[in-house]
This record gives sequence, C-alpha cells and structure tokens, in this order.
Amino acid sequence: MTPTPIRKTLPPFLHALAAAMLVVATLPARAIDLPQQRLAPGGIARVALGPSTDAPRVSFKGLPVLVVKDGRQWTAVLGLALATAPGRATLQVQRTGQPEASVSFTVKPWHYAEQRLKVAPGQVDLAKDDLARFERERAHTAEVIATFSDTRPASLELRPPVPGPRSSSFGLRRVFNGQARNPHSGMDIAAPEGTLVLAPAPGRVIDTGNYFFNGNTVWLDHGAGWLTMYCHLSAINVKVGDEVGAGTPLGAVGATGRATGPHLHWGVSLNRAMVDPALFLAP
Repeated sequence: MTPTPIRKTLPPFLHALAAAMLVVATLPARAIDLPQQRLAPGGIARVALGPSTDAPRVSFKGLPVLVVKDGRQWTAVLGLALATAPGRATLQVQRTGQPEASVSFTVKPWHYAEQRLKVAPGQVDLAKDDLARFERERAHTAEVIATFSDTRPASLELRPPVPGPRSSSFGLRRVFNGQARNPHSGMDIAAPEGTLVLAPAPGRVIDTGNYFFNGNTVWLDHGAGWLTMYCHLSAINVKVGDEVGAGTPLGAVGATGRATGPHLHWGVSLNRAMVDPALFLAP
C-alpha cells in the first residue's frame, strides 16, 4: 500500500514573516540626512565613494574622516577648517582588498563678515597667570577635539540647541578692543540667562569644565569625529560619560568666560575642524 504523502504547511506567522522579509528586500536603501555642502573654508565636502560591502577608510591630511552609508553607497563627510587654503584638496581612500586611491575636489574662497567688540582689557591682553591657564586649556581642548569613536551616526541633522536669534555667525573676523583675533569658530544664539540648552542629537558627554574664554562648557561626541560644543553656560547638568538623547538638557544659557551678555556659543567639529553649525540645521 502506497503511503499518503503528508503535506507540510507553514504556520500563519511564518507566512507573514516571509512576506515581510520580501517587502524589506525590495525597499530602496534609506538615504541618511547629510549636512549642506559648502566647498569653502569653514564648510563641508560631501564626497561620494560608491557602493561596497564594507565602509571605505578615508583620511584627509593624515586624519580619519567620517564615512556614512547614504542609500546604497558610502559618502565621506569632511570638515574644512577656516585655515584651509582655496584650491585642490585630496582625500585618501582605502577599500578592502584594493590599493589606496585618491579623490580630489576644489575648495573655493568664501567671504566672512567682520565684527568689532569691546571687552574687559584683561580678556585681550592676558596677564601672565591667565595666559598660562589659557595654554593649559588649549592643550586639553586639542585632546578633546581629537576624539574619534567607532560609532557611526544614523543622521547628521541637528536641531537648534536653544531657541533664539543668531547674534553672531560662524566665521566672523573678530576684533576685540581694536585688536584682530581668530575668526569666530561657532554660532552665537541670543537667549535669556537660564534658558535650557538641549542636545541637538544623540551623543556622549566627553568633556565638561570652566574655561577662561569659553566659560562653563560641554562637549558631545556624536560618533566618528563629529563633535559639538556648548559654551558660556550658567550651569552644567551632565557629566563626562553620560549618554544623552536628542532633547536632553545639557545646561543653561549664561555669560561665563569672555562674553558680553547671555548667549550660547555653539560649535561643531568634524575631523578636528570647526565648521559652520548652520550647515547641519534642517532647511
């Protein structure tokens, strides 16, 4: 007698799972929110690297560069320091199993406005002890800004950390008491003292402290050399090592350090280059 074949049927939940996997497989790869490109000193270069299984390793002047998955391809997001000379610039790209390659682009000139400010004389011509303190703090800040973690951000869009009008833009050529100083390396947002300053994206607190020029300051690491800085705070609500989500209170607006009134100085760093925070805000 021939046995009757047994028909095996999948449980309903496995049918649903298989259908869902088929749908996911046919969906287009999700594009990441990238900052606006400005191929100029203080701006950002977005360099398409094409598709590959593994993320290419990219460097610029010997420093590692943030690389993100943008749809089905990889993109390098490079910060261009204010001191970057206009002209040809070159990235070094290393793909798995391939020789190192070079990708070039052109940096264009960019004009920034000038601002003249009056501050206490001791904050321009520093006393010996203040100068020594500043030099110690500068060395420490250089270590902080060199942070390059393995985490790759899921989005490069930032929310404004505090509501208020922009009182001073990035890149201003600043003149204090008639003496020219380095260009403004961040964005100033005017707000009443005590206004909460909120994390504009998920990150990890990598530094807090009180600094001669920046006053009470917090630094966040958002991954792979992308950092943000918050200065002149009246209070700090976080500590080093804290993991924060977008909207987490970091502190409050103040006028500590070299400040002419309450405001937030907000800075963004990519591959150790301070760049214009406005490029990361949603249009």
